[in-house]
Amino acid sequence: MSLLLKNADWIITLDNDGHRYRHADILVDGPAIKAIGPDLPVGKGDTVIDARGKIVLPGLINTHHHLYQTLTRNIPATQDIPLFPWLVTLYEIWRELTPEGLHWGAMVGLGELLKTGCTCSSDHHYVFPCDQRKELIDAEIQAARELGIRFHATRGSMSLGRSQGGLPPDEVVQDEEEILADSERLIRQYHETGPYAMCQIALAPCSPFSVTPELMRDSAALARRYGVRLHTHLAETLDEENFCLEKFGRRPVAYMADHGWLGADVWFAHAIHLNDAEIALLGETKSGVAHCPASNMKLASGVCRVKDLLKAGVQVSLAVDGSASNDSSNMWNEMRIAYLLQKLTYGNDGLTAEEVLRLATVGGARVLGREDLGYLAPGMAADLILINFNDLGFAGGQHDPVAAIITCGDSQLVDTTIVNGRVVVREGRLIRVEEEEISRQANRVSEEMLALAGRRTGRDYFAYPARRPLF
Repeated sequence: MSLLLKNADWIITLDNDGHRYRHADILVDGPAIKAIGPDLPVGKGDTVIDARGKIVLPGLINTHHHLYQTLTRNIPATQDIPLFPWLVTLYEIWRELTPEGLHWGAMVGLGELLKTGCTCSSDHHYVFPCDQRKELIDAEIQAARELGIRFHATRGSMSLGRSQGGLPPDEVVQDEEEILADSERLIRQYHETGPYAMCQIALAPCSPFSVTPELMRDSAALARRYGVRLHTHLAETLDEENFCLEKFGRRPVAYMADHGWLGADVWFAHAIHLNDAEIALLGETKSGVAHCPASNMKLASGVCRVKDLLKAGVQVSLAVDGSASNDSSNMWNEMRIAYLLQKLTYGNDGLTAEEVLRLATVGGARVLGREDLGYLAPGMAADLILINFNDLGFAGGQHDPVAAIITCGDSQLVDTTIVNGRVVVREGRLIRVEEEEISRQANRVSEEMLALAGRRTGRDYFAYPARRPLF
């Protein structure tokens, strides 16, 4: 199947030379881009998309998410509290998660991502309630297939329950043999290799405060035996730092180094509380970082030193994080927040608009180990998005299309999303599924989970905590 995008106002390739085409075309043949340039001929059987008034970009790449959390966002009992008590509260609700619930949560999160320009997403799922442990990762892989998004499922895990000094309740942690066996099953069943792979697997123990050192080492060994990547949370909060110092006598980065968790096949979520030596070590080992600005701001975790990481040679990408701490799976919004937050932190030396866009595209591809994604060129995957540059939000601001994408408009400007050469969003709507049915089912499951957790714990999760005086 061939697609021909005709007469785009701008084609922003984000290739190494920064090519930008004015009033040009893109020819897509099957899953790949075949040609870019002006006046490409219409071939017999080509499906033509009129791209006049549109900016064409490579699809955005989200490198850290918790899709199940779309079912538990905006809960009154979890507002305005730090990470550790926030997690303790939510674990009791997440105990009610089922494969059906995870499927609908994934449909919501991945659908939001597609509608905001994301064509490839990872997900970090680590909650496995004791009576619902089978085929949870399978449920979100199925959701990704239904929607048509490129998907990197990271098989998360927790093995250190409260009875062993960890943070999560014992009811959502697993035996380490069970974790490793299911991790191997998922790799063998779903992991695709080669160009244009639509599904890949990575291994992702949750965090130093929820897994044992043995699981960290064994997961790394298993991943490297199969040639898949490694992912975990790192240095998100000072609570985590204190936990590592008290329990292991090591700061989080040193703890990772002790267990073979540095290298070009590893990427970390957050990486906020790092000193200069740790940043240098991540750069020397070519480790990756998923920057999650909206979540970090809401949980008051701190600000990632993105500029310093980039200068040190760290591979940095952009991510929305889970919807319980972001309340949205909106890559468009994440880019704008990243741009503004780094300006606030570094002043005029903060990230430029194009640097932010590169984090969300080329940076994501590098962190996920993908050489076929991240920019537009012949032979690259046909993951494209079309933005309506004639929308009111861009009026008076069309002088620099890249800066306009980051600073102007709104998240509803994605007109068309194409993944692997197939249109999955048209005129801002998902075309392979019914959006209203996804919303209905997700709302039902969310209410059921909170009601079940409330009956079990005797807590009203819909009640707001006591309010501080306004004045």
